[in-house]
Amino acid sequence: MNVSQINTAILQGTFTNTELSSIIDAVKFARSKLTNQVKFTISNGSKVKFTSNRNGITYSGTVEKVAIKFATVNTTQGRYKVPMNMLEAA
Repeated sequence: MNVSQINTAILQGTFTNTELSSIIDAVKFARSKLTNQVKFTISNGSKVKFTSNRNGITYSGTVEKVAIKFATVNTTQGRYKVPMNMLEAA
């Protein structure tokens, strides 16, 4: 199954509440795993990029601080507190 097929199946409403809860748990686990993978590959001073959910612009910058779930990234447009799972090495 690809993403569009999964989205279609969910929107059609063929899943029970228990099945939807299981899907949500799987997505949360996958995001947590991705966050941990990124967290161990970046550190202060790392060059990263991310795409804003608000305006769709891709920003590049340098990591100033790594916290549990977020990193502070200094870009030419300013400082951003970015979720780890949104960061990519630049």
